[in-house]
Amino acid sequence: MAGVPAGAIDCDIHPSVPSVAALMPYLEDHWREQVTIRGIDELNSISYPLNSPLTCRPDWRPATGRPAASIEMVRAQALDPFATSIAIANCLYGIQLLFSEDMAAAFARAVNDWMAREWLDREPRLRASIVVPIQNAEMAVDEINRCAADKRFVQVLLLVMGDTPLGRRHHWPIYAAAEKHGLAIGIHAGSAYHNPPTPVGWPSYYTEDYVGQAQAFQTQLTSLICEGVFTKFPNLKVVMLESGFTWLPAHLWRLTKYWRGLRMEIPWVDRAPGDIVRSNVRFSLQPVDGPPDQASLLKLFDHMQSDDLLLFSTDYPHNQFAGLSAMPDGLPPALVRKIAIENPRATYARLLETVQ
Repeated sequence: MAGVPAGAIDCDIHPSVPSVAALMPYLEDHWREQVTIRGIDELNSISYPLNSPLTCRPDWRPATGRPAASIEMVRAQALDPFATSIAIANCLYGIQLLFSEDMAAAFARAVNDWMAREWLDREPRLRASIVVPIQNAEMAVDEINRCAADKRFVQVLLLVMGDTPLGRRHHWPIYAAAEKHGLAIGIHAGSAYHNPPTPVGWPSYYTEDYVGQAQAFQTQLTSLICEGVFTKFPNLKVVMLESGFTWLPAHLWRLTKYWRGLRMEIPWVDRAPGDIVRSNVRFSLQPVDGPPDQASLLKLFDHMQSDDLLLFSTDYPHNQFAGLSAMPDGLPPALVRKIAIENPRATYARLLETVQ
């Protein structure tokens, strides 16, 4: 792994909500009372167990408390060492785990207000994703419309595993709102855990869950394409976050083959799946699941048929690489710059509005 150029745009870092208490000032009176009465003292995503070695790199893990839980940690560990010009904060919090639509909407609003006041106001290099209650599309749209006035929000954040495929039409109001406001849709590894995280049932080990995330990304990409999301919303950008990318060529070959044979079923998909991906879908760099030798890696990029698809990310504070070596070895300097700077700028329309 190699270093990154100064001025890189980090498309995936994860500030942590340190505790429910941190959100209390941003909850309405009713929900503050509910937190107290119900004894809610934890609402973090279980997709990244706190003590898992993957959850935090050893040198980024604090002696006490949660990783990445303060602006000082993020500056010292994620921004300054990489000479990052902009970093997009994707807060992974347990909102999607909730069955109550009203509670999910209240906590989403609190997380977004907490992010704006405690992080974006204090660090000009940060941008953020809007956390939404995916449980209710109308409430999600309300939250998107509310937060969109703040140009520092550049994306709407969804999890890759939920209750239904993301291409289904009941999600379309979310995509309409995102396209209207020039927001990307970020689909991040993680689950609501209302259903098994594999298509054949519940696994025994976290390793199985973690590896299975790539299958979920393939399923969601297929859903978005086949249901016609990109036909309905041609200007929408979707970013797959922590998805890996080596699976993409083989998956597109298979999907394109069956699209050609079965396109009478989905006539609204009027372009080959590969063309749709190259125009509308992007993938974060980390975790890099590519081959370690330069020749094989470059051949993989040839199979992807585009150098526009990857966006630089550190996935901070998750444990994906050592030191400052966040970029794969052996990439041409021009491609490194595209991944680190040019591709993120082309993907996130709002960065052009807020970064000079």
